[in-house]
Amino acid sequence: MTRDASPAPVSAPVPASAASAGRPADTARAPSTGRLVGIDLARGLAVFGMYAAHVGPDPEEDRLLLGGPFELLTELGRGRAPALFAVLAGFSLIILTGRPRPRTGRAGRQAVARVVIRSLLLLVVGYALVALPTIIAIILPCYGLFFLVVLPLYRLRGRTLAVLALTTALVMPQVLFFMLRAIDEGDWAWTIIDYDPLARITDTDGFIELLFIGEYPVITWVPFVLTGMAVARLDLRRHVVRARLALTGAALVVLGHGGSWLALHLVPNAMSDVLTATDGDSAAMAWWADMVGYPDEELPGAWLLVGAPHSQTTFSILGSAGLALLVLTLCVVVADRMPRLIRLLRPVCAVGMIALTAYAAHICVIAVLGMPYDYFPAVAMLTGLTLGSMLFATLWMNHFRRGPLEQALYKVTQVARRVK
Repeated sequence: MTRDASPAPVSAPVPASAASAGRPADTARAPSTGRLVGIDLARGLAVFGMYAAHVGPDPEEDRLLLGGPFELLTELGRGRAPALFAVLAGFSLIILTGRPRPRTGRAGRQAVARVVIRSLLLLVVGYALVALPTIIAIILPCYGLFFLVVLPLYRLRGRTLAVLALTTALVMPQVLFFMLRAIDEGDWAWTIIDYDPLARITDTDGFIELLFIGEYPVITWVPFVLTGMAVARLDLRRHVVRARLALTGAALVVLGHGGSWLALHLVPNAMSDVLTATDGDSAAMAWWADMVGYPDEELPGAWLLVGAPHSQTTFSILGSAGLALLVLTLCVVVADRMPRLIRLLRPVCAVGMIALTAYAAHICVIAVLGMPYDYFPAVAMLTGLTLGSMLFATLWMNHFRRGPLEQALYKVTQVARRVK
């Protein structure tokens, strides 16, 4: 069972602004320095998706229950919740470095320094969680590296970022496919790992794992971050922008998962090759469900047609990015147009405000209590984590501006003010 991420800020149900169609928006239309409620709501939902993916009932144990709410939530959370987090990471990067207009001069240098410090701290926190006795693939180290990789692009216009997101989604999965084959066929990667100081310090496969062989290889997760950066350049207060964003998300879902379904059924021997590679009977779900698993041996060419989360394919990236855009747009609309509903959802928004703390806390809880593998213990643990995080987040945010870990990161990154 794949065990899957993460943080940032943004008071008013007034969603983000910036430049429609990639053009810098008028500075007068920039949002206030308050939090973006719709983004916090989306981040809170992503946290709950991670909880479901990690401790929810396993659909593979009883497929007859897949239609149930908990099993469906588990399946939807797998791969898709961290994808939403990665999109929100890109959004957060733009907030940190200037929105709607990128900061320049000394302010720009300080913003870059804050991002670099935050990235390094996320690596430290992430590897501290990796060291805990769990089987969960911790996304935070990759999350920290995401920021560093895309930071040089923070001044680009929204349209350019969108083009880069699409280009990397189309190209990088193929690059990864051949890289993984090259790693399997030679010893060069293991030689790099032997001399990698990060691998030695963390007792992991270091940068090779972060870039290529981990659950969240950076080269195929960068498209999500670039997507979030592009969205952050849009004026999300405009109805036409929201409509286009929702239509784009829906089109990507259809293109990703629908395209995978068509390809697997139309390309000769594709389905049987996937079935053989995964040694299971879930190949029919390879176009959308994580239950298909991941090949233990060399990847067959047909794997590039799979659309399941964590498959690291173009179809997978398009489908998950599309769903992330739909969720983000829905959350922004709810925050802007439905004040009564958003008041009811305040605990979820509060979790989004302390997402890093909430994520780290649930990893610690799992390390102490262990993984629930039976159905009812899994439901109980999922319910407890969800309700507990909402209660804690609501009480905490009634008295403080940031979560515990978020405040620690904020304090340390204040060092960036010394940059001239």
